[in-house]
Amino acid sequence: MSNSIGDVLEPEVKDLGGFEARRILPHATRQMVGPFIFFDHLGPATFAPGQGMDVRPHPHINLATLTYLFEGVLLHSDSLKVVQEIHPGAVNWMTAGRGIVHSERTPNAVRSRERRLHGIQTWLALPSEQEETEPWFRHYPATDIPAWQDGGVEITLIAGQAYGRTSPVQTFSPMIYLDVQLPSGTQFTLPPDYSEQAVYSVTNGLSIDGEPLEPQRMIVLNPNQTVSISAKADARCIVVGGEPVGERHKWWNFVSSRLDRIEQAKADWKNGRFEQVPHETEFIPLPEEPLSRSEQPL
Repeated sequence: MSNSIGDVLEPEVKDLGGFEARRILPHATRQMVGPFIFFDHLGPATFAPGQGMDVRPHPHINLATLTYLFEGVLLHSDSLKVVQEIHPGAVNWMTAGRGIVHSERTPNAVRSRERRLHGIQTWLALPSEQEETEPWFRHYPATDIPAWQDGGVEITLIAGQAYGRTSPVQTFSPMIYLDVQLPSGTQFTLPPDYSEQAVYSVTNGLSIDGEPLEPQRMIVLNPNQTVSISAKADARCIVVGGEPVGERHKWWNFVSSRLDRIEQAKADWKNGRFEQVPHETEFIPLPEEPLSRSEQPL
């Protein structure tokens, strides 16, 4: 195996009711890569007419969420009274900070016809000094996200800094988040710009330094290694990473550097002290017991 390859993380497959999500982070052997503490590969799924994704209102604290789609559309609604659709190539960034509640659903306008859904959802731990920041949400259309070609490879800088470019997405710590599409026979080089970096194989056909990758695997790279990622067929991968923000506690949808803060959030949700999402009548109740990775909602 290549000296550049560290941990190889296999996903835990979760049935979200009509489609599957492959959960890579947190993993039994690795909690985080840089600030990334949660990584879900959604779909690809095809919904029949009348069906769709419905993630009921639920709370978050001390983290940020980032939604990025390859196909389909989702409707974000939150306790800040934000309602925003997201389409492929755009970015929805939500900073939970001291606390926020949101839902994600297939818009009613598209439920009458068959449609696809495919994308990535991640959570990022906030630096400890910014965990209790005021919550905020921001949408970045696809036209604002840096994208370029290098040797036929299409690279999109979803968030952070890479290759001398900076994404407009506001972040809280140094990070890299790339969407890379490789036509058959192409390759690109990933420099060791961050202490922690990983490559997720969305599709088949990829190799790292000549080592073939199975699809839907996250390869955590060893530090200080420049790697070559190549494709023997049309392929796609995601690159995530950044600088560590320190150890974090995670329970259900709550992430914090302090256990007592998670206990407070549990009590606040159970007793209805979070702000609610306007026009939503449902919510996900607080679980009675600690959950496995596969049981946690988005």
